[in-house]
Amino acid sequence: MWKGRFSEDTADVVLKFTQSLDMDWHLAEADIKGSKAHVKTLASAGLITQEEEKALLTGLDQVLDEIKSGKLEPLIKLEDVHMNIEARLTEILGDIGRKLHTARSRNDQIATTLRLFLREQLLEIASKVETFLESILDRAENHMNFVVPGYTHLRRAQPISMGHYWMSHFWAFARDFSRLKAALEALNECPLGSAALAGSTFPLDRHLSAKLLRFFKPTENSIDSVANRDYIADFYHFASLFLVHCSRLAEDLIIYSSDEFGIVQLPDAFCTGSSIMPQKKNPDVLELVRGKVGQVLGSYMDLLIMLKGLPLAYNRDLQEDKRSLMNVLQTLHGILDVLPPLILKVEIDVDGASKAFEDGFILATDVADYLVLKGVPFRKAHWLVGNAIKWCLNEGKNFLDLSLEEWRSLIPQFDEEILENLNPRSSVERRKTYGGTAFSEVMRQLSEGKKIIEEVEKFLSLWPEDVD
Repeated sequence: MWKGRFSEDTADVVLKFTQSLDMDWHLAEADIKGSKAHVKTLASAGLITQEEEKALLTGLDQVLDEIKSGKLEPLIKLEDVHMNIEARLTEILGDIGRKLHTARSRNDQIATTLRLFLREQLLEIASKVETFLESILDRAENHMNFVVPGYTHLRRAQPISMGHYWMSHFWAFARDFSRLKAALEALNECPLGSAALAGSTFPLDRHLSAKLLRFFKPTENSIDSVANRDYIADFYHFASLFLVHCSRLAEDLIIYSSDEFGIVQLPDAFCTGSSIMPQKKNPDVLELVRGKVGQVLGSYMDLLIMLKGLPLAYNRDLQEDKRSLMNVLQTLHGILDVLPPLILKVEIDVDGASKAFEDGFILATDVADYLVLKGVPFRKAHWLVGNAIKWCLNEGKNFLDLSLEEWRSLIPQFDEEILENLNPRSSVERRKTYGGTAFSEVMRQLSEGKKIIEEVEKFLSLWPEDVD
């Protein structure tokens, strides 16, 4: 395509090294959509005739059909998806096909193609995130009345509603969806018509191009248009935090389903066995979720390092942005396909969870809080309860074994009212502060969570149908 300037053919090793077909052939359909919009813009500017416009659009459709059927296989000597499509179009149409690239550079072409492709991918991911949020909300609603131990430092801390636990993850993922929305909005500007970096001498209507491709508007600066990959970084920011949160959830479920904790039961269909130990039920899916996250975090850093040293405007380094992008998208789709059905089948191990309450020490804060209500300063109450625990440990007893007389010998202010309320369910119900674990508060969170789902649905409905 550029041989007029060169006196030698490109070396085979250079062709092999510089080709990007292993990354960008996936973009063929999006590239053709961008090309069809460009054809219509050329026709609108009087740069091609109506007959040429019709021929180019029909020819591009034929090329796309050949790609989808596998009839058209890309050639490395043509470097990338753009040149392979243009070359095949020229084979079909001759000189008319050679008019396709009028007023366009591969710089603004790939910038447009990549945004079209990523927009479609992110809308699909957004729909899957909605399903994911619904699965967590389902578990929160079904498990609201189960009382389980809550942890800090991976040590038993206080009783909580299991619904409250699920909602803690829900709100983190809801924040992630806000980041996904921002990433979608950031990419929804159209670079087409920016050409190599300086714009075009031809009278292109860039607003028409943006409208045809259903972008909000054209990009504001032609240099920035072809150099900008911020929108990929925005997507990676969402993906990184979302998958960090997925990894945390996976870690919780791995731990809480272990024999040592025994709080939840994982579905057999989402676990595997051992090749040598017949008794094993391994949480391999969750471990792989946890394991894949590092690759995405690395991709984010890879992009930032690539961008941080680039002069304006386009540089060939940017070809490599797609290698990590395809891997990140594949990882996200895979995790979003497997986690929701797994979560929907997670159940509570009631017997296992109840073992955490057998010594009653998890209710220590409740005893201290009751003493405060009796007029005992909190720090003194904290010391009294801690001292009582020390006595129990030395004597081989626990809180639930102690009689009222034993309690009063340890804590003179202790009375029957405290003893009557010394149970995990009462502990949960009393924590009615906004956002607390009380069942009434979990109900409120569930109601708010359903509103979030409605907002997600509304957001997705506002996006146009895919470009023809």
